[in-house]
Amino acid sequence: MPNLKKYKYMAVLVLALFAVGCSSTSKKELKPQALEKITTEVSLKKEWSKSVGAGQGRLWNNLAPAVDGNQIYTADVKGRVMALDRFTGKTLWTRKLKLDVSGGVGAASGMVLLGTLAGDVIALDAATGEDLWRSKVSSEVLSAPVTNGDVVVVQTQDDRLIGLEAQSGQQRWIYESTPAVLTLRGSGTPIVTDYVAYAGLSTGKVVAIDTQRGLPVWEQRIAIPTGRTELERMVDIDGDLLLSGNVLYVVSYQGRLAGLDPQSGQVLWQREASSYVGVAEGYGNAYVSLADGVIESVDERSATAMWSNTDLMRRQLTAPAVFSSYIAVADLEGYLHVLSQVDGRFVARTKVDGKGVRVQPLVVGGWMYVYGNGGKLVALTIK
Repeated sequence: MPNLKKYKYMAVLVLALFAVGCSSTSKKELKPQALEKITTEVSLKKEWSKSVGAGQGRLWNNLAPAVDGNQIYTADVKGRVMALDRFTGKTLWTRKLKLDVSGGVGAASGMVLLGTLAGDVIALDAATGEDLWRSKVSSEVLSAPVTNGDVVVVQTQDDRLIGLEAQSGQQRWIYESTPAVLTLRGSGTPIVTDYVAYAGLSTGKVVAIDTQRGLPVWEQRIAIPTGRTELERMVDIDGDLLLSGNVLYVVSYQGRLAGLDPQSGQVLWQREASSYVGVAEGYGNAYVSLADGVIESVDERSATAMWSNTDLMRRQLTAPAVFSSYIAVADLEGYLHVLSQVDGRFVARTKVDGKGVRVQPLVVGGWMYVYGNGGKLVALTIK
């Protein structure tokens, strides 16, 4: 049997090569595009910053912070978990789990949820940081476990979705899916509503699962593998899905950007795209950071590009986040770029973490939180 874990780690290197691009003539990697000077139109105010241990680590982790109420929760790769006041940055509690955390953070219903490389799912009390329960799943957890208060839904690296009892961590159901032979390392965070959980798989499919029984409500293929090699056939959905209004937004690597009907899975619109990060939405447009560093605004009615910004090529961008009437993305050098939703022009830029930023900026109630690879968490507002 092939060593799938080995292949998945190899794919991290593949992803990095795709992101920076290669020259077909010189066979040398093209460097990230140099930043040009911009005219600042919007003032960003740093409200506070905090160091969160070791940050993301070296294994392409995407440990994103999570907000629940007035608290923001964050974790580093070595198992340091912190609860902060999201307005002041004051530390409310800290836990040191002494485990290699690879999936997190989920926060809802009084719980803070994390996953580990060893396949542990950990639920902490959101008020104190004390253990509520721990549960073992089939393989490493590379995205945040999520909950609706009744069930905790976990996506594992082997493309399984597992439902755990929110009160005890006992397994309620498991949805089995055969992963692609070669995949990018990672998985998007599932979305869970009262009755349905949505997830993207390494095979280019989106599934909707009944949270009570674990049975599929529908399945929809977003991308069809093509090409002669396994590299060419990778169509992972690694970015987070987005449920906004009556549309479920999804983008795949070497596949498509699409809007789906969350009730039936019907494709409402679609457009060719390649991205390994998630989608943002605003003003009737979907915003996506493509694998080559182009940022596109796509009109949902016509599935045509309203604008494209090509000034951040090969800079390994995060997923965009809607911030007021702007969108924000961060890059491998730790710069946060703020663009107009109207035409994609730059309106602000600031450096957050010298080791880069990998996770999507988190926007809640007019505040934006950016968590850098080196462990720096920064809270920003617009003046």
